[in-house]
Order: sequence, then structure tokens, then C-alpha cells
Amino acid sequence: MNLLKRQDPLIFLILTAVVVAIVAPARGAFAEHFSTATSVAIAVLFFLYGARLSTREALRGLQNWRLHLLILCFTFVVFPIIGLALRPLTLFLPQDLYLGILYLTLVPSTVQSSVAFTSLARGNVAGAIVAASASNLAGVFLTPLLVLALMDSGSGLHIDASVFLDIALQLLLPFILGQIAHRWVKGFAAHKATKIVDRGSITMVVYSAFSAGMVEGIWQSTSAPEIIFLILLSITLVAFMLWLTKFSAQRLGFDHGDVLAVQFCGTKKSLASGLPMASVIFGGASLGLLILPLMIFHQVQLMMCSWLASRYARQGTEGTS
Repeated sequence: MNLLKRQDPLIFLILTAVVVAIVAPARGAFAEHFSTATSVAIAVLFFLYGARLSTREALRGLQNWRLHLLILCFTFVVFPIIGLALRPLTLFLPQDLYLGILYLTLVPSTVQSSVAFTSLARGNVAGAIVAASASNLAGVFLTPLLVLALMDSGSGLHIDASVFLDIALQLLLPFILGQIAHRWVKGFAAHKATKIVDRGSITMVVYSAFSAGMVEGIWQSTSAPEIIFLILLSITLVAFMLWLTKFSAQRLGFDHGDVLAVQFCGTKKSLASGLPMASVIFGGASLGLLILPLMIFHQVQLMMCSWLASRYARQGTEGTS
């Protein structure tokens, strides 16, 4: 009974979302409406993050350039090096599947889940918001450049400037509005509301992304041993990066809150950013196997990081009790 009480509901919610997506994936108009609802949930989440942080804390997050630089290095330097080091996998994996593995190492970090897990673990939320948002902004330029340099895609490069507007409207604007409303809603935002929206938005993203994969039919285009290998590879890669980010941040003298931000922002890869970027970079090519490794990695990282964030949260609670 005690064991059940100690389990994080987020893991159960993620698994439930996956099962529901397999049985009843979002399609057509419902998928579009659900995607809109997910975007609204993410906007509400960032409003609450803005509302629960004082302006002084937010500005302190902006000034922590060492934190942001380290996270960017993990996202766009260390991960791509690992992707290149995995090239021998082509000896027993299809070339397209390896390219998918390489592509997942080139995309930006997640935003909402990175911040949500940092918050749950009681880390530096302000720093995580700025760092994860900076990763997505930088990824608009760096991901296509890395793809052209490392994947030899041969496709033309076209970046739509609306990406900046989307990020500003969905993430930065709600955060600023939350800062403005901080005086009146900080009490509400600091309690269960933020945690509920944290978990709810992550669950919605998982269901939406997994539904897209089911509708696309990518699970039928690969074998069971290949899927099992991708799952094991993702578990190994997430575990290694969680260790490396923590080890590096501690050695560089970051405090505990910053170490958690580095772990949860520097370890993850964004499906929400990666899929649209793939469709732009690779044009009309079938994404199929290219996005499969990213989809599996995304689910694995959410489950492993939710467990770790919950463990940190319990340790913090026990330490103050």
C-alpha cells in the first residue's frame, strides 16, 4: 500500500495515454481540436509558471548565462556527437532507421516537460523556462544546419519565420501575462493548479503524438526486434545523459537547483518541435522511420524523467519534514 502511494500519477497517466492512443487514436477533426486544446493547456501552464514566479526570480533566470550555455552544449553538441558515434548501427539496422536515430539527436530540447519536471523536482524553474525556450529558438536555426551538415539530406532548406511567432504567442506571452498577474494569482498558481496542469499538458502531448504515429502507420513499417532495440537504446541514452548532465553540472560548481535544470533540460528531445521541423526540412519525403526513433525516445524520456523528478520531490519533502 505504501508503495502505491509513493508512485507518481504522471507515469500512470502517460501509460494510459499510450494505451488509449493505440485503441482509439485521435483522427481528423478531433485530432485538430485536441491539438488546439493541447496548445491551450501549454499556454495555461506557462501563464501559471509566470504567475508563481516573482519578477526578480524571472530576471535572475535570464542572467544565468552559464546555465543556458551548458544546456545548449548538451543539446546541440554532445547529443549530435553521440548520434554520429552510433553510425556503426547501420551494420544491422536499415539506413533510414539510423538516420532517424541521428535526427533525434539534432532536435531541440522539450519546453513544457523540461520545465514541468524541473518544477516537480523543486529545481530552478526560472532558469529552466529560459533555457528550454532558448533551446527551441536556437533549434530553428541549428537543427536544419546540423541536418544539412550531418545527414546529407539533399533537400532544400526553408525556415518559416512564423515559428518565432508561434513560440512567442504560446510560451512567452502567457509567461509575461502571468508575471503581470503575479500579484493577484500567485497563491492559486503556487498550489495544486500548476501541478495539475503540469501533468495534464504532458499527458495530452503524449496522446496527441502517439496518435499521430498510429494514424501514420509507422508501427507497421518496422519489425518487433527493431522497436525493442530502439526502446533499449532510448533507455540507455536517457540514463547516460541524466548521469552526464548531473556529473558535469556538479563538477562545474552549479547549485542544486541549477543541476536539476541542467538534467531535465539537457537530457530531453522535443517531439513537438522535431516533427514540424522534419516536415519542413525533408519536404514531401515520407517521414516514416525517420520520426520513429524520436517518438520512442520521447515516450521513454518522459517516463524516466517523471520517475526521477518524483524521486527528487520525495527526497526534498522528506528532508524538510
